[in-house]
Amino acid sequence: MGEKVVIKVNDNGSYRITGDVELVDAAGNLFETKKSFSLCRCGHSENKPFCDGTHRKIGFESAPRAK
Repeated sequence: MGEKVVIKVNDNGSYRITGDVELVDAAGNLFETKKSFSLCRCGHSENKPFCDGTHRKIGFESAPRAK
């Protein structure tokens, strides 16, 4: 069994992915990733689907909590 994958929803920021995962586009092409990377959640990154920190510049706010 592989390493457990963790997806963390960062307050006012990205989704942080850690673990051995494959990130695939709609056509089945693989994105090059590392063992830990961040995905854009604000929709304004210039490097989608990856986070480039733009959420800080635009004042993105979202802090959902599990219930």
